[in-house]
Amino acid sequence: MFRRPFVRPLRRALRPNIPPALMRANELLASGNYPAAAQAYEQLARGAQTRGLPHDAQLFLQAGRCHILAGQVPAGMTALKQGLTILAGRGNWMRLQKAGARAVNELRARGLTSEAAEIEALLKSLLPSGFESQAPAAAPKRLLPTHCPSCGAPILSDEVEWADEATAECPYCGGAVRAE
Repeated sequence: MFRRPFVRPLRRALRPNIPPALMRANELLASGNYPAAAQAYEQLARGAQTRGLPHDAQLFLQAGRCHILAGQVPAGMTALKQGLTILAGRGNWMRLQKAGARAVNELRARGLTSEAAEIEALLKSLLPSGFESQAPAAAPKRLLPTHCPSCGAPILSDEVEWADEATAECPYCGGAVRAE
């Protein structure tokens, strides 16, 4: 009798359980299909918010960014504000400040100065007084991959939470991202 050897799917065993909808949203963003990516991220954000998952704020911010890239500025501003407000509600001041500054810079780079001023005003109202004078904690200066190896989401080293000097957490799926 001939038996086939048992082969364990190694790749699946090493990957965290990533929702296919998140993988699809990241693929849409990477391919430049910003309207579809915005819609996918927004659906994910609403689902995460309903379930009380911690990645809802990041998903709203990404949906807002995709809306802006698609030319859907009012929808983008709504999603950006929602993501920033969620971060403020959780008292995550450092992340709020970084995400807000990034949004302001990207809006200005696209010539959306009144929208950038609107986000700056929102940040001023959300951040506790005196927070701006605090120096941010120095994050490890390590080179991360540009995309999460688990879910494919874009990774920015100044916006991730570092577990140790060589490992960061993906803000979308929570997977470990090792510095190179």
